[in-house]
Amino acid sequence: MWAAASRWPAGSRTTAPTGTSPPRPARWASASACRMADRRARVSCATARVGAADGSAPAPEAVLIAFEFGFLGGSLGEATGDRVEAAYAHARTHRLPVVSLVATGGSRMQEGMRALAQLQRVARQTVLTRRAGLPQIAVVRDPTTGGGWATLAAGADVVLALPGAQVGFAGSRVRPPGAEPWAYTAEGQHAAGHVDALTEPADLSDRLGRWLTLLTAPVVPARRADPPHALRPGPLPADGAEAVRRARAPERPRADAYLDAYFDWREEIRGDRTGATDPGTRCGFGRRDGRTVAYAAQCGTATRPAGFRTAARLVRTADRLGIPVLTLIDTPGAANDAAAEQGGAGPAIADLFAAVAEAEVPVTSLLIGEGGSGGALALAAPGHLWVTPDSYFSVIAPELAAAILKRPPEEIPATADALRLRPQDAVELGVVRGVVPGAA
Repeated sequence: MWAAASRWPAGSRTTAPTGTSPPRPARWASASACRMADRRARVSCATARVGAADGSAPAPEAVLIAFEFGFLGGSLGEATGDRVEAAYAHARTHRLPVVSLVATGGSRMQEGMRALAQLQRVARQTVLTRRAGLPQIAVVRDPTTGGGWATLAAGADVVLALPGAQVGFAGSRVRPPGAEPWAYTAEGQHAAGHVDALTEPADLSDRLGRWLTLLTAPVVPARRADPPHALRPGPLPADGAEAVRRARAPERPRADAYLDAYFDWREEIRGDRTGATDPGTRCGFGRRDGRTVAYAAQCGTATRPAGFRTAARLVRTADRLGIPVLTLIDTPGAANDAAAEQGGAGPAIADLFAAVAEAEVPVTSLLIGEGGSGGALALAAPGHLWVTPDSYFSVIAPELAAAILKRPPEEIPATADALRLRPQDAVELGVVRGVVPGAA
């Protein structure tokens, strides 16, 4: 459902400041084309109700900014800057999210540097809106290149793309010879973690409605999320070796089981926005009992730098929008291969520690499996960490501790006991608040 509520024209700029000449486009051969490029824009701005997540509430209202590629390639000129600025100002005044439906070839050549300067203007509006705690969603259509991709689209909190769309900073006629075409597609950008989801046109209204429902700031202060569980208490492990075996058991419930049991429905974000993804880390926003909770979940694998950066992105976005955060911890530790080191494992972990530490919204953490050293602790909320019976937390894996101490393999169980890594040990040490039942 796309029900437009109101529209407004571009701001006028018909007179110049005293002592200056009127703004002029670059000197192109066609004077009429220059005048048209200088004075007109085909960017529609309106408030509308978009889609609906369920029947319990009206469709969310948003400010829409829609480009028309058929007019001068949807290029950004001064008139476009006027309209975009007006749209963002309206959104902040009325506390509305912004949805940009982008289809553009970039800045308008006919207006020269005055057109390129609009990118700074657009960037300023997105920053002001971000500071105001309002969500921004971009829908990348065909094509989205140049400054439109590098401002409104790629700078949004959530980026959706239509399958098959041309997406990239470089347009098709200005790329290096022999460049791989797939890298400039919606699918390529999704694989690289620059697009959160590919969405068919027929599904777009509903998908936007779900996202707007999730990201619209709550009207009351955010409450702390309850640690998820599904009545599977079970006995606590008798010793350290048993705790490690249970946490590593393949049949033990993983993050998806907890997320499915906890949320009524959810949507995921993808990628760290630096060109990488980690399939072992899930991040997104879900709906539970009529309220939104953000989540970052490790899935039992060694966490890559992209996973830590994506989780930090999630925590900071949720914090800005006033949404509580739930983290699920389950990793043998941070990936420590050469690629992980070159990919910035240390800085990525440090940044996640900082994101959790500076968050003003409530953050709740649950250890559901392995808690391997700093790679696990980075996702843990200080003072609000819970554990399940099928988990352990340790400064180091018992096998590695035994190797450092030059102990034979048969002494690994005793080393596990010495590390006090059982769930009940973590409670006694004051590291966690308590043990909750695991997922069924």
